[in-house]
Amino acid sequence: MINHKASAPIARRQLNLATRHQLTAAGVPDTTITSRTRPGGPWQRLLPRVYLLQTGPPDRRQHALAAVLYAAEPTADPLTGDTAALTGGAALALLGVRDAPHTPTDVLIRSPRRLTATPRVRPVTTSRWPGTLTVAGVPSARPVRAAADFAARCPDPDRVRSVLAQVVQSGWCHPHDLHTELRGARLLSRPAVRAAAGELLAGVRSIAEAQARDVLTATDLPTPLWNARLHTPDGAFLASPDAYWPDEGVALEIDSAEYHYTRDAWHTTLRRRLRLEAHGVLVVSATPSMIRDTPEEVLNALRTLLTLTTPRPTPPTLTARGHVQLALSV
Repeated sequence: MINHKASAPIARRQLNLATRHQLTAAGVPDTTITSRTRPGGPWQRLLPRVYLLQTGPPDRRQHALAAVLYAAEPTADPLTGDTAALTGGAALALLGVRDAPHTPTDVLIRSPRRLTATPRVRPVTTSRWPGTLTVAGVPSARPVRAAADFAARCPDPDRVRSVLAQVVQSGWCHPHDLHTELRGARLLSRPAVRAAAGELLAGVRSIAEAQARDVLTATDLPTPLWNARLHTPDGAFLASPDAYWPDEGVALEIDSAEYHYTRDAWHTTLRRRLRLEAHGVLVVSATPSMIRDTPEEVLNALRTLLTLTTPRPTPPTLTARGHVQLALSV
């Protein structure tokens, strides 16, 4: 609830948030700001010089915008993204990337400017200012840059792998563009980042697929195509299996219960498998936990089908499109 006429326009524009500079410039006296942010008052101090103009708790969008307001130059319009922009995990989390952390909140500021960090906000000085966009009312770096900034600061290789895969899988950026961004940030020298980028260029689009690729790489089985789009001879789209061996006509489908807990989702999965089998593709189905906990069972099934199909005189006449494996340069 807005409690002061002078602050109302600012609050409406900025998710009920305002900086001290904005409030005083609008005619709100310092004494009023101080009194309203006392314990039990109608306003709350979220960060140094940044206030929430309501009594209820802030949501994640408000926490994110508060970080941008804190980092933006006091006299600049913070919503333009010219002097401060959300990046890293917090920006990806606003886009709905599941494993991206909301905190700590990374905010880009232009070099050589410096700003004191807080327990929730990490200012990141950069000379490579990115293109920005507004996500849920918050100025943010574009997803490809946010993903690179996240990879630069995340110490957990598995989380880097998972988040980068989700960003690409969700369509927020192309793996080639992400590779270019990671190379521009000189992050490909890091083993975890380089491995994740290599998986994405190979067509892997999830942590489960990445684990399956690790398992397969350690065997003598042929190398499959990952997430290739299969088309029938007349050009109709058939399916996009997780892994596909075109010479043998064998596919691996990794089906997570998380995405198949409804009747419709399960039926969709079964229909996709029936379409593949109707066109002569032999399918091995597995869950992520099978790949992780009992990989030998999956490998034995794949090895059997790949061996059985070796003498096949007429493997499926399908075309794998939209899949080009590129070498990964540093």
